[in-house]
Amino acid sequence: MRAFATVEPLGLDAHLATWAILLAAVLLTVAGHRRLLRSSKRPIRWSRHQIEFFAGACAALALALTWPLADLAAHWSLTALVAQRLILVLAVAPMLLLGLPHDVLERATRPPVVDAILLRLRRPPVAIVTVTVILVGSMAPPLVQAQASSPLIRDLLFVATVIAGLVLWLPVLGRVPGIPRLRPMVRFGYLAAQGVIPAFLSFVLILAPRPLYGTFARSRMAIDLRPLNDQQIAGFVSKLAMLIVLLTVGTVFLLRTDEEMGTDDPLVWADVQRQFDRADRRGAPDGPASPEATPGLQR
Repeated sequence: MRAFATVEPLGLDAHLATWAILLAAVLLTVAGHRRLLRSSKRPIRWSRHQIEFFAGACAALALALTWPLADLAAHWSLTALVAQRLILVLAVAPMLLLGLPHDVLERATRPPVVDAILLRLRRPPVAIVTVTVILVGSMAPPLVQAQASSPLIRDLLFVATVIAGLVLWLPVLGRVPGIPRLRPMVRFGYLAAQGVIPAFLSFVLILAPRPLYGTFARSRMAIDLRPLNDQQIAGFVSKLAMLIVLLTVGTVFLLRTDEEMGTDDPLVWADVQRQFDRADRRGAPDGPASPEATPGLQR
């Protein structure tokens, strides 16, 4: 930390390692989709809209994890750190779910352990608790201080934040095979809860009489704000962004309720296959008998 004190707050950093990892991830996704497309008996092509969402997720990742936001978030400003986390949760995570090729998503979620975890996380109470624990826990002052001096811890927190975002949007978007979307009214209530409960830390940031993060004690050098003002703004940004985005999405789903009544999501073979896989793991070759046990077949 002493060595870092001599660094300019907005000194240009190319973040070459980050760009290399992003490029490698894109190339692996494209190559994986092409290989699965050639080997599949029921190929589902990567649609234009999905490619656009995937490109948007990559652009948002680049914005969050490179200069200048990543540098400000790591060492100089709590507001920048909160903005970075919001981009990962509210932009990167949903666009990844919407943009990944169907076959890549199906293959990534096929392992029994992954599928079992996703089945639990699709339940709104479990998802809300999981998102709250990850987002609030990752903002604990000791962890924030540790990420300022350790790139490894910083990267692990990035991954944890994206995972929290994926968990948040999993019951809403319904793109994972065998994981149906919640009904519109339930989606609205779920998103409203996600906008309120994990953001309770915002009130702590706004009402605290003194700065809680020594890591950002020099915020005035970078953004011309005293640490306490920076902390209060971070609280407002966190609270308002979560509420506005999630309630807006929830309202859109409510307005589409009439359109969705009687209109099922398209059923693809991956949904059916996922149910057979689960039945095999339960030792029931004939498949589950009750509708509640086959959520993917109700879409």
